[in-house]
Amino acid sequence: MCIEFLQRKESYRVANTSRHQVPPIRVRAVNAAPIVADGEFVLYWMIAQRRLRYNFALDRAIDHARELNLPLVILEPLRCGYPWASDRLHRFVLDGMAANVRAAADRSLLYYPYVEPKAGAGSGLLAALAKRAAVVVTDDYPAFFLPRMVAAAGERLKARLEAVDSCGLLPMAAADRAFPTAYAFRRFLQQVLPEHLNQAPRADPLARLSLPAPPEMPAEVLRRWPMAASELLEGDAAALAALPIDHAVPVAPITGGADSARKRLDRFLGKLARYNEDRNEPSADGTSGLSPYLHFGHIAAHEVFARVTAREPWSAENLTAKANGKRIGWWKLSEPAEAFLDQLVTWRELGFNMCRQRVDYMQYESLPEWAQATLAKHASDPRPNLYTLEEFAAARTHDPLWNAAQRQLLREGAMHNYLRMLWGKKILEWSPSPQAALAVMIELNDKYAVDGRDPNSYSGIFWTLGRYDRPWGPERKIFGTIRYMSSDNTARKLDVKGYLAKYGPEGAQRELF
Repeated sequence: MCIEFLQRKESYRVANTSRHQVPPIRVRAVNAAPIVADGEFVLYWMIAQRRLRYNFALDRAIDHARELNLPLVILEPLRCGYPWASDRLHRFVLDGMAANVRAAADRSLLYYPYVEPKAGAGSGLLAALAKRAAVVVTDDYPAFFLPRMVAAAGERLKARLEAVDSCGLLPMAAADRAFPTAYAFRRFLQQVLPEHLNQAPRADPLARLSLPAPPEMPAEVLRRWPMAASELLEGDAAALAALPIDHAVPVAPITGGADSARKRLDRFLGKLARYNEDRNEPSADGTSGLSPYLHFGHIAAHEVFARVTAREPWSAENLTAKANGKRIGWWKLSEPAEAFLDQLVTWRELGFNMCRQRVDYMQYESLPEWAQATLAKHASDPRPNLYTLEEFAAARTHDPLWNAAQRQLLREGAMHNYLRMLWGKKILEWSPSPQAALAVMIELNDKYAVDGRDPNSYSGIFWTLGRYDRPWGPERKIFGTIRYMSSDNTARKLDVKGYLAKYGPEGAQRELF
């Protein structure tokens, strides 16, 4: 056994420096533990990139398994005690698990979906599996409770724990600072991204995968931590209702999982040519609708990018050489495609950059100094309208358009992108302080939005308070020089009649502006 392992380890050492496909910049050692000599398998602890395609972490786990000639086990757990746990969020993740069960069927690996039946029941499962693993790979994700959870696991596990970044096109470690504006980050991207564009994860890493047969799980492990029941994964309402989560937040009318994500992408690509005209129109359904799938890792930014660029003659060599920070022209694609990629790459990965670089990314004190100063100057300004969290949540304000946006969030777990900005600006205007406004925005967004609890959604929330923006005149009450938005101006600029009819209270078909 010892000689066998030493031979295997030497072959692995050589391969680890020359043949591993995952770029080293995306791999982070969480602990200093070694590869375990008598490990029985490689364990991928899937916690953020919940998919079996275009996934650097899965690629890394497969590379380890191949080089060590060991089976691969994928553990995808779902706790019930995470903040804002609800039917809505659970169902979306469970849909993804069901899709992964189907994708992993008849492949040379063991996929282990686990759903906690009560808070704390899953404690010990990772350690029990890691005790038998040669090496553990997990997802490197910079937000929510995941960084703390991964760091704590690294301290406890005896096997090497690696966190692999599969969040976006640019490795998070490529930047050594947080960027103050989208323009500054875009210029940086245009300088450094080209060298990373040809380093994509495998489109289908399970295709023709040949590994040793996965081991049987010990009876005591399966007894204490049984795999998720098919009834729960496939949508049984009673099984979901039995879990100790918030049942007052209902399931959203969108289905999670990699299959649904690709269908949504197909539909969006069919209307991409009208992206510039339709994306800001509340009644046009002109946006991609991919943010929930990106948030839960059911689709990769790399796959979306590959599908968009495959539609037009393009290669990385065609990129504009000059890093000028402009939104249009650098990719050398059609204008709608470039506008969408600016959202997918610049704005989305700007949020990941903030979360990676600053542990206080969710704190009011992370706002730019100018924003904090102008808000402090106007903190004592009279607020003509003040609402409580409960009134905001129930869409009980004097503003029909704001109420409609909040109702869309309540019903669908999503809100039109443009109206999301207005939604935040009005919460600032109708709260007793900017700090109170921030707390309301985070609570409503993270509780009801399927794509909440995400670096990108925190970018949007904090943008309403001045992050990534600049001072705007004239100086106003409450806002100071924070950019101002109003429902009246929004209604004059956009066609909101259909939106109001759809999301207004029953019978509210009258013209409101």
